[in-house]
Amino acid sequence: MELIRSALDWADAHEALLWWLFAGSLGVLLLSPLVVGWLVVRLPADYFSEQRRRPVPTWQRHPQLRPAFLAVKNLAGIVLVLAGLVMLLVPGQGLLTIAVGLMLVDFPGKFRLERWLVTRSPVWRSINWLRERAGRDPLERPA
Repeated sequence: MELIRSALDWADAHEALLWWLFAGSLGVLLLSPLVVGWLVVRLPADYFSEQRRRPVPTWQRHPQLRPAFLAVKNLAGIVLVLAGLVMLLVPGQGLLTIAVGLMLVDFPGKFRLERWLVTRSPVWRSINWLRERAGRDPLERPA
């Protein structure tokens, strides 16, 4: 009983924080499916069929932008992972937010993990269904 009382006291003391968490959670709940769908449709059809990730042509034209972009991308990924962990406890799509955050963060073996995850049958069907509805070719299955 004391634990519940202390949690309620903490919530009363941090009401503004809880409202911000709620607003952020609601925003991610509404934006995540749109952003993920947009990204899936924009992927080249052969994105996962190659063994290694292709270099981004922008980095060859503007190599000085790469460190700043990577820092912002990784920071955004970490924020999304942390927000997803919070959303496991408050309303929101915690698992989806964690997945999107992990896809932004750079770590060894990430491309292999992405390929493994995408080639799971339900995920593969869903992705190609989205691409078909957008008038795009289906993804080529990795060997």
